[in-house]
Amino acid sequence: MGWPSGLPVFILLGAGVKLACAPFSFYFSGVVMDATQKILTFLEAAHPYDVLPRTELEELAQSFARKTYTEGEAIYAHGDLLEGLYLIKEGSVEITDVNGAQVSLLQKSNHFGERGLLRDGLAATTAVAASKTTLLILTPKAFKDEVAKSPAFARYFNRGQARPQAAAGLMTQHVSDLMAKDPVTCPIDMTILECARLMRDRRVSCLAVTDNAALKGLVTVRDMTNKVLAEGLDTALPVSTIMTPDPITLEPSALGTDVIQTMLEAKIGHLPITEAGRLVGMVTQTDITGFFGSSQTQMIFELTKAKTVAEMADVTARLPTFLMQLVGAHLAHDVVTRKITDVADIVTRRLIKMYESDCGAAPVPYLWAACGSQGRQEQTGVSDQDNCLIIDNAATDADMAYFNAMAKYVCDGLDACGYVYCPGDMMAMADRWCQRLCVWESYFDTWINKPDSEAQMLASVMFDLRPIAGDNSLFKPLQQSALQSAKKNSIFVAHMISNSLKHTPPLGLLRGFATIRSGEQRGHLDMKHNGVVPLVDLGRVYALQSGTSACNTRARIDAAIEAGVISASGGADLLAAYDTIATARLEHQAEQVRVGDAPDNYLSPSAIPAFERSHLRDAFVIVRTMQSSLGSSSARS
Repeated sequence: MGWPSGLPVFILLGAGVKLACAPFSFYFSGVVMDATQKILTFLEAAHPYDVLPRTELEELAQSFARKTYTEGEAIYAHGDLLEGLYLIKEGSVEITDVNGAQVSLLQKSNHFGERGLLRDGLAATTAVAASKTTLLILTPKAFKDEVAKSPAFARYFNRGQARPQAAAGLMTQHVSDLMAKDPVTCPIDMTILECARLMRDRRVSCLAVTDNAALKGLVTVRDMTNKVLAEGLDTALPVSTIMTPDPITLEPSALGTDVIQTMLEAKIGHLPITEAGRLVGMVTQTDITGFFGSSQTQMIFELTKAKTVAEMADVTARLPTFLMQLVGAHLAHDVVTRKITDVADIVTRRLIKMYESDCGAAPVPYLWAACGSQGRQEQTGVSDQDNCLIIDNAATDADMAYFNAMAKYVCDGLDACGYVYCPGDMMAMADRWCQRLCVWESYFDTWINKPDSEAQMLASVMFDLRPIAGDNSLFKPLQQSALQSAKKNSIFVAHMISNSLKHTPPLGLLRGFATIRSGEQRGHLDMKHNGVVPLVDLGRVYALQSGTSACNTRARIDAAIEAGVISASGGADLLAAYDTIATARLEHQAEQVRVGDAPDNYLSPSAIPAFERSHLRDAFVIVRTMQSSLGSSSARS
């Protein structure tokens, strides 16, 4: 055996290596330095290491170990303590979930193991070498230190868990941050004269009339002028004589734009804020003046003042630009879709009022409800209309003719405003979806107790019902009864679970994504049916299991976490995946608007930077894992 030139022989003692002199130590160090240099060279071309400062990257490279696996060799199993963050240098790795279902086949430069490291250090999946594979393994401490030290590095591995910070403004302000928290109040038996003096002394334009903190009414300066002075009313009478009883209210959790929307539609300037019937605050027009963004203000104002469908259509034509502005402001995706949906709600209510103005008030109570994405408050730049009418059982055949005409008028108006007719005809203008309450009760009873493929499809859509206009008392009992019956019927729940697994994330084996194979959208991802729909379906099942009446997908997942239907860690992963997928969809639509194209749901993977593409793939893996877990639990039960 020959030794390196110029280096003396060293001595082996026992099981260890004893260095005889400094020159060999120099040689050994050189080997280590050469290995580190190779790792460094590889990292320089991989995300997210290529964004790190050179000195920081050199230091990090020393914390990687190199390890080789043969084909079929286990890297770790679900629940194992992770050695660190895994980075594929050569070869491929198969990732499977807790039930053994494949969720991904990773290639060179892909990472895995970060989910477990960022959570509790335990593997959330199982990893096996699919071919002869060389991995670079970063120690857990070095990984966590780098996450804490480098924002760019952290963003890559947090996978959307830190939601985008909203731009400042009323759009994202909660009412609790806007309201006057100690509104001036008066007891219900205070005289009108005493109330007037109290308003003068406290320099306020309204008083909340309360009884043991419960809101009973509202009295304003205008009431004093119009009802007292103008009519010569006796000021010794109690304030209950002139107050507006049971005024419109909002909850502290509402958004600031809910205030302006409510004020404009109801033509009021003072809005009490209540929680469980108890007064907690007050918002006035003055309170919101400094917060409101002019673009949305103008849209809402114009819609509430519109006299014709054409005038409203002129306003809704600006929705794509509005979407682009919201996304450009880096608002969270659910805030964007909520604001887009708010416009659809206003248009719907305005059309109903226009119809009633032309044809007279409704002969019996009714409820106009939205379903689908509008019902969930998740509309984007590409949304059709899904709606229905629930009518009081007292309606006669003549009354039903009134509502059939109303449905046709409103649905036609929505179509004219850009909310195209539902391809599946799930609209109030279809006789099937414009019915008395008793018929709706029979619908849900049949869907739940005799589930078939059509029943599952219809129930899925109709469980997203949300009241838009009319009498809410027609809806609450129907909703509660349907949810309770559905939750108790294990066969129906099993069918719902099966239905929820029909749409799967677009995960491929070799390149990470399974794109559309033919047609005009060949090579693209369908960010609706294979992106957000699997999450919407999961959320709907979780809502049944947890018993929540929430329609919004994010709210349903939150409720499932709180009810213990899914674990806190699994729920956090799913919310992060939802944020990543939904945000990618909206950003794609906003970019299409920016370049002058009509927005759609078809995203080309090649248009996504590698940095974001990795996150999106990971998000799809999480959804696939949660689907597999739901399917497995259903099979066991």
